[in-house]
Amino acid sequence: MTIRLLPSHLVNQIAAGEVIERPAAVVKELVENALDAGATRVDVTTRESGISAIIVQDNGAGMSAQDIQLAVERHATSKLPEDNLEFISSFGFRGEALPSIASVSRMRVSSRKRGSSDAWELTIDGGAVGEVKPTSLSEGTRIEVQDLFYATPARLKFLKSLPTEYGHVLETLERLAMAWPAVSFSLSEEGRKAWRSEAVPGLFPEQRKARLGAVLGADFANNAVSVDAARSGVALSGWIGLPTLNRAFARDQYLFVNNRPVRDRVLLGAVKAAYGDLIPHGRHAVVALFLDMPMAEVDVNVHPAKLEVRFRDGALIRGLIISTLRQALHAEAKVTSNTLSDAALHSFQNVFQNKAAAPATAYQWQQPLEQQRSMSGFSDIAQPFGRDFTVPVQQDNIPVPVQTDYPLGAALAQIHETYIVAQTADGLVLVDQHAAHERLVYEQMKASLAAGGVKRQGMLIPEVIELSDADAARILEKQQELAELGLIIEAFGGSAIVVREIPALLNKTNIQKLIQDLAAEIAEWGHAISLKEKMEEVCSTMACHGSVRAGRALSCEEMNALLRQMEATPHSGQCNHGRPTYIELKFNDVEKLFQRR
Repeated sequence: MTIRLLPSHLVNQIAAGEVIERPAAVVKELVENALDAGATRVDVTTRESGISAIIVQDNGAGMSAQDIQLAVERHATSKLPEDNLEFISSFGFRGEALPSIASVSRMRVSSRKRGSSDAWELTIDGGAVGEVKPTSLSEGTRIEVQDLFYATPARLKFLKSLPTEYGHVLETLERLAMAWPAVSFSLSEEGRKAWRSEAVPGLFPEQRKARLGAVLGADFANNAVSVDAARSGVALSGWIGLPTLNRAFARDQYLFVNNRPVRDRVLLGAVKAAYGDLIPHGRHAVVALFLDMPMAEVDVNVHPAKLEVRFRDGALIRGLIISTLRQALHAEAKVTSNTLSDAALHSFQNVFQNKAAAPATAYQWQQPLEQQRSMSGFSDIAQPFGRDFTVPVQQDNIPVPVQTDYPLGAALAQIHETYIVAQTADGLVLVDQHAAHERLVYEQMKASLAAGGVKRQGMLIPEVIELSDADAARILEKQQELAELGLIIEAFGGSAIVVREIPALLNKTNIQKLIQDLAAEIAEWGHAISLKEKMEEVCSTMACHGSVRAGRALSCEEMNALLRQMEATPHSGQCNHGRPTYIELKFNDVEKLFQRR
């Protein structure tokens, strides 16, 4: 066979296959070009979710006639003035976006350079470039993309439904809007203004917070914790959701590197490790994190779509994220999402609005809780607190004040021997006694494990495990890290390793599967997370079985002792399965239920 050069239109179509996967990719490239041009307003219009038409108009610097002609040539760019790929400060820098889009569509580029009285336009049809002609346009650039993928119809078969494609377009704009709060964005579909996010005035930190609240909604704005830290020239800022504000998918984890939206496995793995056992298994935290670092410390030239990056020091980035997020979560460890309170109020309102008044029933007095038999084992922790928190008894019509100057208040009653009702200074708190005590026992076990080190158990017959050469090398590279977690391994010739000691907590674990999982995890994330997770899972199970159960009567001293321990224990706002341990209702909200407000 004879080797030949491919024609330019085919080269552009191949490049388009790497860069332009769907309409959202076109929107991303064109909007990023607008931001690089200094635009403060970007308006996007689509038809059929962008398949029939995409129009992006901005008020940026604009282009001259010569610039327009060069812009649709491959590898022509204004983004690398010094031809240095290590110092990339702009979104687009490859010079591939416009020619790639033009090769698979019908495209018209219209632009008027800032300060110029002339505007120009250029039409490209399936890669065939026309002549630059005069046109009328205000300052900025307007790019129209018609009949996307008409030149490569096979690509159309891989597109999803119109609502799905529209969702990708909207998500692309939302991500860019989060990073650029001083820029106004809008999206119109079929002539209807579907989404708008106006520029936010003020100082940058307040701008970004307001934009995040506008894009992600009030739930995130009201239940997010700010983070701000720096290490070795790398700055981390943003907002992270409380553990009880979680989602079924990780798509609500918004990560940015030098204002560039990314989906990087190092960053995603660090977020997962930071939340650890604070959220339920299979659920994902909601975060918006921004990393700012010297351009030489990150390589954005990894993939044509520029969604993946490579860090010069990945361990530094991972450590910064984990420590910063854990510190912020620890500071808010006893707080649960107020969406839980809102849901509780909504449930009350549904009862009142949808049900007729129930017939009155007789009320049967029950024996005071402090006189009931205490639960064996749990009553011991109540002893240091004495009887200062018992339910006050009214004598001679003189009310005894309830001591409510504690964050979780003073216990008043137990509902169905499962939930504790406590009165605070400005409302009430409902506590799930099993979930709360489970977290207390779990944190005690983790603290004991950390203080005494990981106890190891020698294997009577060391287990030899065969791996691939690559997996064996990865496992042995983390030999010291695994030893700190109680797993002692050694090389055993070739691609085999031998396991001599394991963590005592995992004495019934399938060792071969554990090693294989660790090798796969190290290949994916660069760290052995699952070993620690497995140990914590054992502790979690032990804590669950060793804590006070639902359906057990507690005395008032025991209930108050539980509340005081919750106030002193990290992460007591959620159990070790990620469920909330309490819900707080403010007095004002209760008054609203009875239409007093």
